[in-house]
Amino acid sequence: MSIKLGDTAPDFQAETSAGDLNFYDYLGNSWGILFSHPADYTPVCTTELGYTSKLKEEFDKRETKVIALSVDGVEDHQNWIKDINETQETDVQFPIIADKDRKISELYDFIHPNASATATVRSLLIIDPQKKVRLIITYPASTGRNFNEILRVLDSLQLVDSQKIATPVNWQNGDDVIVPPSVSTEEARKIFPKGVTEVKPYLRYTPQPNI
Repeated sequence: MSIKLGDTAPDFQAETSAGDLNFYDYLGNSWGILFSHPADYTPVCTTELGYTSKLKEEFDKRETKVIALSVDGVEDHQNWIKDINETQETDVQFPIIADKDRKISELYDFIHPNASATATVRSLLIIDPQKKVRLIITYPASTGRNFNEILRVLDSLQLVDSQKIATPVNWQNGDDVIVPPSVSTEEARKIFPKGVTEVKPYLRYTPQPNI
C-alpha cells in the first residue's frame, strides 16, 4: 500500500533490538518517528542512528518516541548498535525493527523497486498521537537526513495543532507565525493580543502566541 499524508499509520507487531513490540502500544499517546534504513552496517545510517540517539532529550521534550527499521535481523541490529555506540560516542536506547521478511517495509511503502528491489529507501514519517501521518520525507541512500529539519517540523506541527496559525518559510521556534486565511483579520486581532501585521489581506503575521 502507499502511505499518504493524513492516512492512519498501520499498526504492526515486530521483532526489534529491544524485544517484541506492538507499534501502537509503543507509541502510546506520544508523537512518533518511524524511519527506515537500507541495511545494517551502512556508514550513512550509522551516523544517523548515532545522531538520533544524541537527540533523545530533544525528542523527550517534544513527547516523541523514535523507532528505526532495517531489513536485517535482531542479532545484526544488536551488534550494529555496539558499533554505533562506539563510533558515534552515544548510547542507542530506541528500538530498531528487524524486518527480514520486509512485511513492514511493504506495509509502509519503504521499498522502491526503481531504487532497489530489496533494500528499503531512507524514508521518515512523523506520526501524531491520533496515529495520523503528518510528514513523509524520503532521501536517497547516499544522503543523510537533516534532523534539524525534523525537529523544526515537529515544533511546527505541534504548534499548529495547539494554535490557529501556520508557519512561514524557514520558520524556527520563536519566529513570527502566519495567520491562516480561514481566520479573518478582525478575529485574529482578538485571538492574538500581541498584534497582527497585515502585509496583504491574505498575508498576515503575528508573534508566536505560546511564548
